[in-house]
Amino acid sequence: MTGSIHIGADGLARCWWCGDDPLYQAYHDTEWGRPRDNPLHGENQIFEKLTLEGMQAGLSWITILRKRENFRAAFAGFSIEAVARFDENDVVRLMADAGIVRNRAKIEATISNAQVTHAMLDAGESLDTLCWSFAPPPRAQLRTTSEELVSEIPESKALSKELRQRGFRFVGPTTMYAFMQSSGMVNDHIDGCAFG
Repeated sequence: MTGSIHIGADGLARCWWCGDDPLYQAYHDTEWGRPRDNPLHGENQIFEKLTLEGMQAGLSWITILRKRENFRAAFAGFSIEAVARFDENDVVRLMADAGIVRNRAKIEATISNAQVTHAMLDAGESLDTLCWSFAPPPRAQLRTTSEELVSEIPESKALSKELRQRGFRFVGPTTMYAFMQSSGMVNDHIDGCAFG
């Protein structure tokens, strides 16, 4: 590792945090901080990313990545319509599922967030459009070290406030900044990274 760049076994320079873990590298290379010409869009896709970021609170992101397929199976592929119909029996089922994060508050928040999103969609609103309306303007240049990275920005605070006012849970400003990074709204690749 040199500064904030890590040279992988494949010879590619990457942001230090993904190290040599193939799953982390794939996420880094294809999802995290994607340029705006290849951003994450779609109602269910945005809902999935919001859910996973909320599930990550207090845990490492690699833990969530390793469980992502289990989350998809447990939460009906993150179909907003399906998850919005989940009930207490589903909460019990999910609490017994060792393949996901078994935190009742996070599980109940996911169901509640799906219900809020479903109501938005029924009213002709878009969660995708709403979230992207808070995307900050592109940064003039990449950050040069990990020390320059931040955990929240004014836009993530504003998005968090808007979502909370609508009834969303587990959408704090730090979680929303991580969501912005992982959906391509923010490019926090370090200067020198082959994927920045």
